[in-house]
Amino acid sequence: MTGDHSGHSSPVDLAHLARQTLGDRDLELEVLALFERQSRAMIQRLRQATTATDWAHAAHTLIGSARGIGAFAVAEAAEAVESAKADYLSGRAIAELERLEAEVAEANAFIARLRRVA
Repeated sequence: MTGDHSGHSSPVDLAHLARQTLGDRDLELEVLALFERQSRAMIQRLRQATTATDWAHAAHTLIGSARGIGAFAVAEAAEAVESAKADYLSGRAIAELERLEAEVAEANAFIARLRRVA
Protein backbone atom coordinates (compact mmCIF):
# COMPACT_ATOMS: atom_id res chain seq x y z
CA MET A 1 0.00 0.00 0.00
CA THR A 2 2.88 2.33 -0.57
CA GLY A 3 2.28 5.56 -2.36
CA ASP A 4 -1.51 5.58 -1.95
CA HIS A 5 -1.43 8.33 0.61
CA SER A 6 1.83 10.09 -0.06
CA GLY A 7 1.39 13.75 -0.67
CA HIS A 8 -0.78 14.30 2.39
CA SER A 9 0.41 17.52 3.94
CA SER A 10 -0.73 16.45 7.40
CA PRO A 11 0.96 13.65 9.39
CA VAL A 12 -2.55 12.40 10.26
CA ASP A 13 -5.35 12.24 7.69
CA LEU A 14 -8.12 13.82 9.76
CA ALA A 15 -10.83 12.91 7.23
CA HIS A 16 -9.78 9.25 7.49
CA LEU A 17 -9.75 9.50 11.29
CA ALA A 18 -13.24 11.06 11.30
CA ARG A 19 -14.53 8.17 9.15
CA GLN A 20 -12.93 5.64 11.51
CA THR A 21 -14.53 7.27 14.56
CA LEU A 22 -17.84 8.16 12.88
CA GLY A 23 -17.11 11.83 13.55
CA ASP A 24 -17.02 11.40 17.35
CA ARG A 25 -14.50 14.06 18.42
CA ASP A 26 -14.00 12.61 21.91
CA LEU A 27 -13.30 9.19 20.42
CA GLU A 28 -10.86 10.77 17.94
CA LEU A 29 -8.91 12.33 20.81
CA GLU A 30 -8.94 9.06 22.74
CA VAL A 31 -7.68 7.10 19.72
CA LEU A 32 -4.97 9.69 19.05
CA ALA A 33 -3.79 9.51 22.67
CA LEU A 34 -3.69 5.72 22.42
CA PHE A 35 -1.61 5.97 19.24
CA GLU A 36 0.85 8.32 20.96
CA ARG A 37 1.40 5.86 23.81
CA GLN A 38 1.51 2.78 21.60
CA SER A 39 3.84 4.33 19.03
CA ARG A 40 6.35 5.28 21.73
CA ALA A 41 6.14 1.76 23.18
CA MET A 42 6.63 0.10 19.77
CA ILE A 43 9.64 2.29 18.97
CA GLN A 44 11.13 1.26 22.32
CA ARG A 45 10.41 -2.41 21.54
CA LEU A 46 12.11 -2.04 18.15
CA ARG A 47 15.15 -0.44 19.77
CA GLN A 48 15.33 -3.31 22.28
CA ALA A 49 14.46 -6.17 19.89
CA THR A 50 16.65 -9.23 20.35
CA THR A 51 15.02 -11.37 17.66
CA ALA A 52 13.68 -10.83 14.15
CA THR A 53 10.27 -11.93 15.44
CA ASP A 54 10.22 -9.24 18.15
CA TRP A 55 11.29 -6.67 15.58
CA ALA A 56 8.62 -7.69 13.06
CA HIS A 57 5.84 -7.86 15.67
CA ALA A 58 6.53 -4.34 16.96
CA ALA A 59 6.68 -2.94 13.42
CA HIS A 60 3.50 -4.77 12.39
CA THR A 61 1.63 -3.45 15.44
CA LEU A 62 2.67 0.07 14.51
CA ILE A 63 1.54 -0.40 10.89
CA GLY A 64 -1.97 -1.29 12.04
CA SER A 65 -2.35 1.50 14.55
CA ALA A 66 -0.92 4.08 12.15
CA ARG A 67 -3.28 3.06 9.37
CA GLY A 68 -6.18 3.18 11.83
CA ILE A 69 -5.68 6.86 12.57
CA GLY A 70 -4.58 7.85 9.08
CA ALA A 71 -0.87 8.29 9.84
CA PHE A 72 0.03 6.83 6.47
CA ALA A 73 3.66 8.06 6.39
CA VAL A 74 4.21 6.27 9.72
CA ALA A 75 2.58 3.11 8.31
CA GLU A 76 4.79 3.20 5.20
CA ALA A 77 7.94 3.71 7.29
CA ALA A 78 6.87 0.86 9.62
CA GLU A 79 6.36 -1.39 6.58
CA ALA A 80 9.96 -0.71 5.55
CA VAL A 81 11.12 -1.53 9.08
CA GLU A 82 9.09 -4.73 9.12
CA SER A 83 10.56 -5.80 5.78
CA ALA A 84 14.06 -5.42 7.28
CA LYS A 85 13.35 -8.07 9.93
CA ALA A 86 15.71 -10.69 8.47
CA ASP A 87 18.66 -8.38 9.07
CA TYR A 88 17.24 -6.20 11.84
CA LEU A 89 20.69 -5.30 13.19
CA SER A 90 22.02 -4.14 9.83
CA GLY A 91 22.76 -0.57 8.92
CA ARG A 92 19.81 -0.56 6.50
CA ALA A 93 17.40 -1.72 9.21
CA ILE A 94 18.67 0.88 11.67
CA ALA A 95 18.33 3.59 9.01
CA GLU A 96 14.72 2.48 8.37
CA LEU A 97 14.08 2.57 12.12
CA GLU A 98 15.48 6.10 12.34
CA ARG A 99 13.18 7.16 9.49
CA LEU A 100 10.25 5.56 11.34
CA GLU A 101 11.20 7.38 14.54
CA ALA A 102 11.18 10.69 12.66
CA GLU A 103 7.73 9.97 11.17
CA VAL A 104 6.37 8.95 14.59
CA ALA A 105 7.81 12.10 16.17
CA GLU A 106 6.17 14.25 13.51
CA ALA A 107 2.81 12.50 13.89
CA ASN A 108 2.94 12.70 17.68
CA ALA A 109 3.85 16.40 17.61
CA PHE A 110 0.86 16.99 15.32
CA ILE A 111 -1.38 14.96 17.65
CA ALA A 112 -0.12 16.89 20.68
CA ARG A 113 -1.04 20.16 18.96
CA LEU A 114 -4.52 18.82 18.14
CA ARG A 115 -5.10 17.66 21.69
CA ARG A 116 -4.03 21.06 23.11
CA VAL A 117 -6.58 22.88 20.96
CA ALA A 118 -9.42 20.45 21.75
